Amino acid sequence: MRNLVIIPTYNEIENIEAIIKKVTDLPVWFDILIVDDGSPDGTALKVKEMQKLFPGQLHIEERKGKLGLGTAYIHGFKWALVKAYDYIYEMDADFSHNPNDLVRLYHACSKDGNDVAIGSRYINGVNVVNWPIGRVLMSYGAGIYVRFLTGMPFMDPTGGFICYSNEVLRTIPLDKIRFVGYAFQIEMKFNAYLYKFKIVEVPIIFTDRTLGQSKMSTKIFKEAVFGVVMMKIWSWFKSFKR
Repeated sequence: MRNLVIIPTYNEIENIEAIIKKVTDLPVWFDILIVDDGSPDGTALKVKEMQKLFPGQLHIEERKGKLGLGTAYIHGFKWALVKAYDYIYEMDADFSHNPNDLVRLYHACSKDGNDVAIGSRYINGVNVVNWPIGRVLMSYGAGIYVRFLTGMPFMDPTGGFICYSNEVLRTIPLDKIRFVGYAFQIEMKFNAYLYKFKIVEVPIIFTDRTLGQSKMSTKIFKEAVFGVVMMKIWSWFKSFKR
């Protein structure tokens, strides 16, 4: 099975070398695709330097300007489909997602027969480290809100640590995904759910970044809040047959 981990970056020079080394040290082989949005801090240059150490395993796609998390992943998904990877993963560069859990997501799909594996912060209580209580409540409350409006049963519908099978990404019309911020994560899961793919939540511990700056903003949060309503309305006028 061929695995690809997609890591979007913008100014992640403090984390990028360590996260690449951690992924390449795992007992399961994962290729890595960095999608960099023109980081002025030299993130892309560091990745290119490291490609000499990991030829054929480490890849980079450079884009001009901050084009959004969702478009970075869509770019990576299309790249992965052309290269015929079997499983494609979303992961942050800042160690908020533990790279060791990639193996657990892989097994949840490759061995247990799931099409999507969600690294879930809330399936076994609240497993978030270093977040202020206000942000925990906002994130957990967002999950309740999403479940209520969409009918999805997942405890962590906003999470961004995920494994998708090749079939899921070939089925979802990627060019019609509308959102670019954290609503993108909800929209992708909602599509997979409506297409009746087999989805499982794998418990993880989420640790807030210690280096670099968070990309969360009020604009991103508002997109998620109002976007869920739009997703539900759009779903009434679409066919989800495969």
